[in-house]
Amino acid sequence: MNENDKVMHSYTSSDIEVLEGLEAVRKRPGMYIGTTSARGLHHLVWEIVDNSIDEALAGYADEITVNISKDNVVEVIDNGRGVPVGIHEKTGKSTAETIYTVLHAGGKFGGGAYKVSGGLHGVGGSVVNALSEWMEVEVYREGHKHFLRFENGGQVAVPLEVVGDTDKTGTTIRFMADILVFKEGINYVHEALRDRLRQLAFLNKGIKINFNDNRIDSSETFLYHGGLKEYVAYINKNKAPIHEDILYGEGEEDGIIVEIAVQYNDGFSTGLYSFCNNINTQEGGTHEDGFRLALNRIINNYARDKGMIKKEDENFQGDDVREGLTAVLSVKHPDPQYEGQTKTKLGNSEVRKVVSGVFGEIFERFLMEHPDDAKIIVNKAIVASKARVAAKKARELTRRKGALEISSLPGKLADCSSRNAEECEVFIVEGDSAGGTAKQGRDSRIQAILPLRGKILNVEKARLHRIFDNNEIRSMLTAFGTGIADEMDLNKLRYHKIVIMTDADVDGAHIRTLLLTFFYRFLRPLIENGHIYIAQPPLYKISRGNKIAYAYSDEELEEQKAEFGERSTIQRYKGLGEMNADQLWDTTMDPEQRILIQVEIEDAITADEIFTTLMGDEVEPRRDFILDNAQFATDLDY
Repeated sequence: MNENDKVMHSYTSSDIEVLEGLEAVRKRPGMYIGTTSARGLHHLVWEIVDNSIDEALAGYADEITVNISKDNVVEVIDNGRGVPVGIHEKTGKSTAETIYTVLHAGGKFGGGAYKVSGGLHGVGGSVVNALSEWMEVEVYREGHKHFLRFENGGQVAVPLEVVGDTDKTGTTIRFMADILVFKEGINYVHEALRDRLRQLAFLNKGIKINFNDNRIDSSETFLYHGGLKEYVAYINKNKAPIHEDILYGEGEEDGIIVEIAVQYNDGFSTGLYSFCNNINTQEGGTHEDGFRLALNRIINNYARDKGMIKKEDENFQGDDVREGLTAVLSVKHPDPQYEGQTKTKLGNSEVRKVVSGVFGEIFERFLMEHPDDAKIIVNKAIVASKARVAAKKARELTRRKGALEISSLPGKLADCSSRNAEECEVFIVEGDSAGGTAKQGRDSRIQAILPLRGKILNVEKARLHRIFDNNEIRSMLTAFGTGIADEMDLNKLRYHKIVIMTDADVDGAHIRTLLLTFFYRFLRPLIENGHIYIAQPPLYKISRGNKIAYAYSDEELEEQKAEFGERSTIQRYKGLGEMNADQLWDTTMDPEQRILIQVEIEDAITADEIFTTLMGDEVEPRRDFILDNAQFATDLDY
């Protein structure tokens, strides 16, 4: 890290500001980490890692190491300045102790110690401490190694003390999450940790991040000097780029740093991923607005200047210039303002102009310096605009037929009687056989049944006008009532639960994947707002005399066999049609007993990669994915 890049502010005990105490964290952990499920557990790691990233952004650290022990102890090491160790004037305790025991104690509030920071709340270290069985802090600073230990949710067990001399600097945090708080368990998901650490390395070029998971003897190092340029190449690795050179640039205006990388592929979907201070702004915001404005303006201007579109032709629309786009946009802002508490939508109005200006200049220069690439990009937009016109005609045609009007619901839909969308749910089932059983077994007041005939269109390989020609998709759109893509209106959603209920076999899994691909690409707000679910029908029926039980996994089957004894009869369900209506209700549809999996998007980039791999045109990545993951597949029929 260059000396000139360092934030020239002090980082001493006087820079640590105390706002309030910590006592409420263990009582209401969800207020601080969102949930005590697996997502909240992983949030603990990110709170500590973010502190180390902030040191790197300030110019004082260039290497971070995350270690997971065999018993799920997390250790985060950085080579930054080391947290301050002097006595804090407001608390009378060591500043290190203050940082990890007092909520909102940190160096991020007055702009003193950190110019740019992801964790602006200053609650990271103290919240992790409060929700841990124990936590240890090692500080390498001012020639000494300091040690501090907390136990039982933040109680000081070993006060800060000097335990040796050293010539290095930095901070090491080691903690064991409290099983009393995280009742679902404290087993970290390797892939979730790995993918986020890789992402942080992409977003912060030149910072080396090591990840050692001793539970599976895995060690990986992420270091990307190319930053977002390498990130776009990584995202597009299973796609077919239509131009070789990746557009990349960065700029700064009014203290706001903008970094951007762009490359088009031959697909139809758009992948625009935005970040502010390393936080994934999944709902977009003003930085994305500025990017879109510049993209549209520059391509239209270039196409007209070069005579690629005629004077009488209309301008390209946003969807035209974004088809097949992969772009990663990262802004670093000294005072970001987010809409809502989730930090998923950037609201700073000044960012729109800054991003539009910085990216517009970079993009215009790229097109001028790469005329062959420019021609390919504009031609892609021309083809997309023609497809948009065709889609509009198809949409209007289906409307004239009444196919997308709620007044003309599809004949195959067995609707529910309630008109309160919040309590209504629709089950999407495969085939008339399962549909008939589901209709007989449902609660007709709140449960609707929509049978599909065969497999729906693979939308990964289709433009919008082909989607309107597909009867099964049109039936779903009519039933849901929301419209599609840019015309989508969630307020018109007729069912707040959309449940995919397919057979537990290979065909059922394929239909489920096709449906999820459609929802992700064209009805993504349904997933983001928690409306999509997957039903879990049982795999086995175990009976002995009049006694009947159901097993939803092989493990449950073994438990039931032990309970029922050797004379029990076991039936393996191949499809929903093998159950009678009462069995389907009891096992899969009864809200009091059923198991539903809510579909979530933890990481849009990972989701995009999986859908592209499984449903796209490239065979090689799909074969590699299957070979790599075949060991985890269960309950498949051969």
